[in-house]
Amino acid sequence: MRIVTATAVALALAGQATPAVTAQQPTTDGFWRMDGYGTVLSIQKGTLQEYQTTAVSCLKGDSAKRTGPGTYTRSDGTVLTVHAHEDRDHASMRADSDVGNRNLRRIPVLPDACARPTARDPRTTFDVFWQSFEENYPFFAAKGIDWHKVRDQYRPKVRAGTTRDELYAMFSEMVKPLYDAHVVVQDRDRFFYQVRPGTVMPGEELDTQVKNFIVERDLKHALNLQDFANGRITYADLPDGQGYLRISGFAGYGDKGAPFTAQLAELDRALDTALSQERTQRLKGLIIDVRINGGGSDALGIHVAERLTDTPYLAYSKRARNDPADSTRHTRPQPAYVTPAQGPRYTGPVALLTGGSTVSAGETFTQALMDRPGKTIRIGQPTQGVFSDYMVRKLPNGMSAWLPNEEFLTRSGRTFDGTGVPPHLTEPVFTKEEFDKKRDSAFDKAVNVLRTYGGTTS
Repeated sequence: MRIVTATAVALALAGQATPAVTAQQPTTDGFWRMDGYGTVLSIQKGTLQEYQTTAVSCLKGDSAKRTGPGTYTRSDGTVLTVHAHEDRDHASMRADSDVGNRNLRRIPVLPDACARPTARDPRTTFDVFWQSFEENYPFFAAKGIDWHKVRDQYRPKVRAGTTRDELYAMFSEMVKPLYDAHVVVQDRDRFFYQVRPGTVMPGEELDTQVKNFIVERDLKHALNLQDFANGRITYADLPDGQGYLRISGFAGYGDKGAPFTAQLAELDRALDTALSQERTQRLKGLIIDVRINGGGSDALGIHVAERLTDTPYLAYSKRARNDPADSTRHTRPQPAYVTPAQGPRYTGPVALLTGGSTVSAGETFTQALMDRPGKTIRIGQPTQGVFSDYMVRKLPNGMSAWLPNEEFLTRSGRTFDGTGVPPHLTEPVFTKEEFDKKRDSAFDKAVNVLRTYGGTTS
């Protein structure tokens, strides 16, 4: 998943045993092409090696070591589970903090391009950059961008002596008109991205400013104010019997580099307190505030939604672009369901506060509540409009390009990429005027709306 705050962290499993292959356990060793994602895998001698492919290139990506039966762990702690199907020619792979699998098809050998080095000159780097978007980016037509015209405009400017700084500036200029916060040009420790006009990317400074404002203004008379998960989650009881739950991200819940299971446990500790048996029985409404939410793990967002229903339902379906020559062709949509959690659950009315700084996993969480049984009212501004996990594509000269290649579909097949999920009730969100006049119109609207529903679940 996502922007830096939305990069999924995962569990590094202990042990180095290599499982024996039996007739009941088809081997995953060999070479595999992934449906969508422009990726080929080599699994041999306990190592999973990724190759990032386009029509003009094949570059080594991440690798992972076998750490258990069917599991491989990357250096960043992400655990991949690979399962071969009975026919032995198909398999699936899942990262432990993701929703959905990636389907694999066995191939006899690696592509020829993977067996020879890729040139590192400026023009080859340009070609790999352009081709990576050409084959994987789904939204050129929706954004009115002629990517072939962009190539024709910029490629003649690339010379043998074009510097890395000049390429960074050129690539940034090429993708700026997309206004897609999940499109990033990276060169070492510098990153270029462009948010939707009129919005602000969430960061630590904005999060701190907003949190202090909310505590001083909205929660001035609240009870049981508590922080959890390194301050990423805040809960308070409001004076009129409502609850307030602020979630500023779906990552960073434990120590730096904490595995996914540790973050999941920290989230459960927060929800066990915030949505306890006693509290869920007496709450007259719940405000969930994701107006400043930098994203993270979609799976953690689903986990929160599971505390808010007694009835299973479809959160969304996920598909990826799957044809380098045709942006309208996709993998088969994989449904992601919300199933009721064990233990206390709150099923009454929810007012969900959103804004342009609701990003990535904050948006998939918003989408996961759209068909929630019971009343859920969205209040504020449209979300940022970026839902896909990142594809991080290495470039020959050492730079990287990050881009989306997935769509998240509602039950009716709609997506909100670019525009964001709209609110039911529009209110200003953390504007200069709101700060100057110490107003929080969206919060006040939520309190009044929930007061109207009076705790009913219809």
